[in-house]
Amino acid sequence: MRILLVEDDTNQLEPLQAALSQAGHIVDGVRDGAIAQWILAQRDYDLLVLDWLLPQVSGLDLCQQYRRLGKTAPVLMLTAKDATTDKISGLDAGADDYLVKPADVFELLARVRALGRRSPLWKGETLHVEDLTLHLSTLTVERGEQNLQLSTREFQLLEYLMRHPQQVLSRVQIEQALWEWGSEPESNAITALVRRSRQRLQAVGVSDWLETIYGMGYRLNPNV
Repeated sequence: MRILLVEDDTNQLEPLQAALSQAGHIVDGVRDGAIAQWILAQRDYDLLVLDWLLPQVSGLDLCQQYRRLGKTAPVLMLTAKDATTDKISGLDAGADDYLVKPADVFELLARVRALGRRSPLWKGETLHVEDLTLHLSTLTVERGEQNLQLSTREFQLLEYLMRHPQQVLSRVQIEQALWEWGSEPESNAITALVRRSRQRLQAVGVSDWLETIYGMGYRLNPNV
């Protein structure tokens, strides 16, 4: 999943970002509420992890603004504010879960996995589109009796497409979904990644599912 992690304490931000990245997620780490507010206006995320007490714009305000825009990605409030009234305020502001700091990183990862299961495509530790299965913990693809190991970037592309089946996704959307904030992929990076992924998916007979919609982008279409 692509995750926006907003935490003003570098000593907490960096290890949390590393742990989430090691778990296979693409993580943009931000220390300032106003910067997070700006980024949220530019990019879509699968999950938000928000500290409450942030410079300029609080995590609570960020959550409320995000919901007012009609955005539906799960929000996990991660904060030192541990009173029952605080938890009620956070959940009423639109958060889906609430974790009090200092938080055990393994519990945080479990909460993130739990929130990620809200996709209707999710079954157990896997995503399914037709008879194609993506194993989220092993970065492998399964179809029938065929199994395929993917690289990290190939896995991230297929996961993104499987979470948005039949939806045409532009190059910009794919770039924003797969590359961290501030990184600049080469101009042909998306084309090369799609071509490489198609070659890899030939092993399970679904290379033609990854359609090119000329002038618009790419789509995962099992009905070709």
